[in-house]
Amino acid sequence: MTKETSAMEPLLSVRDVTINLPAGMERSYAVKDISFDLKPGEILCIIGESGSGKSVTANAIMGILSPAIRVAGGDIHFKGMNLLTADKQTLRNIRGRAISMIFQDPLSSLNPVMTIGEQITEVMAAHNVGTPASRMERTIGLLHEVGLPDPHLIVHQYPFRLSGGQRQRVMIAMALALDPDILIADEPTTALDVTTQAQILELIRTIQRRKNTGVMFITHDFGVVAEIADRVIVMEKGHLVEQGPAAKVLNAPEHPYTRRLISAVPKMAEEDRKKGDEPVVVLETRNLCKVYHSGGFLARGRTVRAVNDVSLTVRKGQTLGIVGESGSGKSSLGRLLVKLMESDSGQILFNGTDIAPLTEDRFRPMRPYIQMIFQDPFASLNPRHTIGRILTVGPMAHGISQAQCKAKALRFLELVGLDAGAYERYPHEFSGGQRQRIGIARSLMFDPLLLVADEAVSALDVSIQAQILELLDRIQDELKIAMIFITHDLRIASQICDDVAVMYKGDVVEYGPPSQIFNAPQNDYTRRLIAAIPGKEWKPAA
Repeated sequence: MTKETSAMEPLLSVRDVTINLPAGMERSYAVKDISFDLKPGEILCIIGESGSGKSVTANAIMGILSPAIRVAGGDIHFKGMNLLTADKQTLRNIRGRAISMIFQDPLSSLNPVMTIGEQITEVMAAHNVGTPASRMERTIGLLHEVGLPDPHLIVHQYPFRLSGGQRQRVMIAMALALDPDILIADEPTTALDVTTQAQILELIRTIQRRKNTGVMFITHDFGVVAEIADRVIVMEKGHLVEQGPAAKVLNAPEHPYTRRLISAVPKMAEEDRKKGDEPVVVLETRNLCKVYHSGGFLARGRTVRAVNDVSLTVRKGQTLGIVGESGSGKSSLGRLLVKLMESDSGQILFNGTDIAPLTEDRFRPMRPYIQMIFQDPFASLNPRHTIGRILTVGPMAHGISQAQCKAKALRFLELVGLDAGAYERYPHEFSGGQRQRIGIARSLMFDPLLLVADEAVSALDVSIQAQILELLDRIQDELKIAMIFITHDLRIASQICDDVAVMYKGDVVEYGPPSQIFNAPQNDYTRRLIAAIPGKEWKPAA
């Protein structure tokens, strides 16, 4: 941010805003008496844990708060206009044209039955901008500007045809369609791999500089903050506890909460975990392959080698990390190992038995011993079932009595840091981090020999992330479970993995202990991954 920018009048002024929550919530307000400014050409990062009020603040600015949540006091001024007292038509004219928002999950934000081109041109049509021909020309130009390949083809594609990073670029193109003065980005890079994340951050920074846009960037990733922020706001449980220039907040934080958040940021491990004696091999793959075929009678066929000749070994009480970009084959490999889909060739030796060719009926007795922790704990927990039922229904189906199952469930709830009262509650009553703990407890109910954790902490705040990683490490130490940890966060992989496999387009291109992978990478792709880690030059204080 330049001296000229710092002297400018703010684009946005938030003054003493309080937003109340419905009765019965854990606190009466979402945010209380918060004040801050956003200036032209500035990137303002808002950071804090889930429930701190970050997204509610953004929604209040956009005028899209839930009817159950109301603004109890304060002002939000945009170019001299109070957005909180403006009528619906005025807000409609501002929304999208002057203030745009990029949402966290592009797949749920994009209409699955409309093409990409239709959705972007709809933004312009809603504000009566241009003609159908000029809107489509502008759309193709935007898709090119955000770095998408073949814009003339992508305008005719549907969202499910695109990768996560490509969908996020579409959301950015949509938000920029009318050259807004303010761009609000709500966790736009949370679930993206490091190289895609780096590209998205560079794209937002480039557009901000060229158009002098004010950017409000909501995130829980301090690496992202270190990479792009001019100023930083720290929020805790609805209160703004610290704000200032990025360098000051990151390197000399004043508030204890800020210091706690920074201390929880994962760092690259300096040395490998001690392995001790070579323990028993729990799972081994030999030349494992999976090929996807797409296309039909009239469409040109396409072949993707998702998993190509992969050979790995996982030992009792140890963790194997699988890292790589989106589309590298990480999740496909995980699904093969738990037999959620069938492999095309190769072997999966589980406790010495090749499970790859087994039918579902023959594999069913072994299934309890290979469990999976999913990325999204809310989507993987049945919202209509209590936590007790979620934990016990599987073991009961395998012949264990209800009393035994309940006793075991209560024991594992305690192990993952939840009290016995959680047994009778429903998934929506828990935070994201608590739901992930429930997912871990469920995976342990069968006394598994192998856990496959697929991006199990990628969407969690740094403090919750640190707690879950410590929990997994403690459980593994106590129960000696073998674990495969699929992640795009290389810092986490360096901390908790005994060995790391780097995947690229279905191939394992590098395999070894973290010290070798991250400190002396042999493969160009691995070097590119490490170079793309956001904020890698920033070293948080111990």
